[in-house]
Amino acid sequence: MPRPRSILWVDDEIESLTSHVMFLEDQGFSVDTSAHGDDALVMLQRQPYGVVLLDEQMPGRRGLELFRAIRSMDQSMPVVMVTKSEEPETFKDALGAEISDYLVKPVNPRQILTVVTRLLEGDRIRQQRLSRDFASRFRELEARRGASLGWREWIEYVVELAEWEVRLGQAEEPGLQDALRTLQESLRQDFAKFLQRNYASWLRDGRSDRPPLSVDIGAEFLRPALQAHGKVLLVVVDCLRLDQWAMIRPLIGELFDIETSHYFSILPTATPYARNAIFSGLFPSEIKQRYPRWWADQDENSLNAHEGQLLIEQLKDICGQPVPVRYEKVFSTQDGEALLRRLPAHLQQPGVTALVFNFIDQLTHGRSENSTLFEVARDARALRSLTRTWFERSPLLDALREAERRGVPVLLTTDHGSIHCHTPATVFAKRDATSNLRYKFGEDLRAQEEDAAIVVDDLLSFGLPPRAPGTRLLLATGDRFFVYPTKLREYQARYRGAFLHGGVAPEEVVLPIALLLPRRG
Repeated sequence: MPRPRSILWVDDEIESLTSHVMFLEDQGFSVDTSAHGDDALVMLQRQPYGVVLLDEQMPGRRGLELFRAIRSMDQSMPVVMVTKSEEPETFKDALGAEISDYLVKPVNPRQILTVVTRLLEGDRIRQQRLSRDFASRFRELEARRGASLGWREWIEYVVELAEWEVRLGQAEEPGLQDALRTLQESLRQDFAKFLQRNYASWLRDGRSDRPPLSVDIGAEFLRPALQAHGKVLLVVVDCLRLDQWAMIRPLIGELFDIETSHYFSILPTATPYARNAIFSGLFPSEIKQRYPRWWADQDENSLNAHEGQLLIEQLKDICGQPVPVRYEKVFSTQDGEALLRRLPAHLQQPGVTALVFNFIDQLTHGRSENSTLFEVARDARALRSLTRTWFERSPLLDALREAERRGVPVLLTTDHGSIHCHTPATVFAKRDATSNLRYKFGEDLRAQEEDAAIVVDDLLSFGLPPRAPGTRLLLATGDRFFVYPTKLREYQARYRGAFLHGGVAPEEVVLPIALLLPRRG
């Protein structure tokens, strides 16, 4: 609820400020005055005010003492200190007490107006500006629908939509958020068609004009940082969406200069495929051919057991010599505490320290199984807020602080994102089909609706190891999740509203990768 456009000005020399009071009243504010602190407290008890202007040096109660009494009555009351004192200690005391603003006399009426307007109407003014900006930009974004976009334009488009999603969510603009969601939904099908047309040719034609993919992280991002600095902290946050990255980026920006780029996850956008591609620099079919002992695709749960070894082999290939590697995976608080004890020693050594943090992926999966988590992370906005809350107290942030203290650059990225799924898509499959909800391997697989999935019959063309004859891959499009006709109601009840990954939505595929350069370094 907005605060009233009323001001209480407390100053023992209030008569000398009559012209200021009249000016504020001409601007539409009602202004009451008091020359004594105790009288002001009585007035505050009788009626609500929008803001209090308070002199520090008054007889009787000093301003800061009165400020504490005011805040005990109304914890959110904006209070502006208007005082003759230029003493640094007075300013520090006011700042420490969380005074809303601080002005040193003599002040002109415009200064007072600016501060009062910011405190009473700043949120509304910013919200109006945000609405105007989005309405104008929305028309331009909608006009690009159906246009023939290249991969660079798709990255720009998807990143901008994620930024708007965060800004509109923070501004609590439900109408504008609905318009944005409608645009995002329509674009998901366009994006799926774009990948269907181009993905196999990107792999077939090598590094000719294609986006950076998971397999390129080592050569295009990690190697240059390592050559420039001699040591790098590589951080992979499992299942981090662009909008979640936007929520934690300001906290990281307090420690580092951030150079953000973006890349496309390989398909399927799932940890066994995408993260192995990051650490190896190879597509899954190449991993199986080169390291058959490390790829048993019948058991996806074991596919990420060799990430550290794969990184060692990749760095040896792209750097032309062995590179020291320290690799750790963090699943729990205990893992994080143990890591932080070892991290200083890791960061003293040359080479690469590689860390994988699994909390967001665990949260994303866990909310489908746990009703409490589901309530806490009910939608994308809540998931973003929870991500920031976790990050503020996480071993990841502590690890970044340690890297900053030691002047070690950080390459931070993720293996895939996730999509908030609401639409069940019926598929028909034999018993051998895999159980994943956004992608499936199996014989004679088909989706009831043609546009519900991308069908891949030639697995090798998508960089995937061949399977039994007749095996094909389905990749879910839009916000769909796969259900069987025999378990339709069970799957709908369990997974509708879940955040899933493995398919071809922009939220899963287009990912951030950021080089963090310590300021003190």
